[in-house]
Amino acid sequence: MVKVYGDYRSGNCYKVKLILNLLDKSFEWVPVDIVKQEHKSPAFLEKNPNGKVPVLELEDGSTLWESNAILNYLAEGSDLLPQEPRLRTQVLQWQFFEQFSHEPYLAEARRIKLFEGMPEARRAEYDSALKEGARALKVMEQQLQRTPYLVGEHYSIADIALYAYTHVAPETGFDLQGFPAVRAWLERVAQHPRHIAMLG
Repeated sequence: MVKVYGDYRSGNCYKVKLILNLLDKSFEWVPVDIVKQEHKSPAFLEKNPNGKVPVLELEDGSTLWESNAILNYLAEGSDLLPQEPRLRTQVLQWQFFEQFSHEPYLAEARRIKLFEGMPEARRAEYDSALKEGARALKVMEQQLQRTPYLVGEHYSIADIALYAYTHVAPETGFDLQGFPAVRAWLERVAQHPRHIAMLG
């Protein structure tokens, strides 16, 4: 059985928990409290020298890290990762978008508000994250007005990657009322019969 080292409150860790549930694969969850800096411990750094969650530990003891890389590994051979080269590349396109244009803003705004209690010294950074995060949501809205999922007609790991922080965006201060296609997509993703909530 594989092990997942992660913090349930982390969207990046949630991606891994969600895909394992979608694929009906058994796993052991090993909690790592990032607020307590447990991801910086010597024992954890042996598993991921970059000191970040999540980490997937395989049956042979080897480890994989970076959430989107883990998604690609787990999805191989499943319906969640297209085989056609153009569609497969579009999955990667959205994963790169998530890591560079989406997650840095939605996740950081969430950290500042929920985990740090909105310190005044970070207010300007929070406001900037809201602005840039809204721009990323507009990009998603444009695509989801055309197709039900980010890569055409079928649910893929591109959707998992972007669902993780988008579905908790309202609790962080993002207003999704102006993004009806994004809201409809969030509902579609959550309706999958093997869907599991972040804290579920």
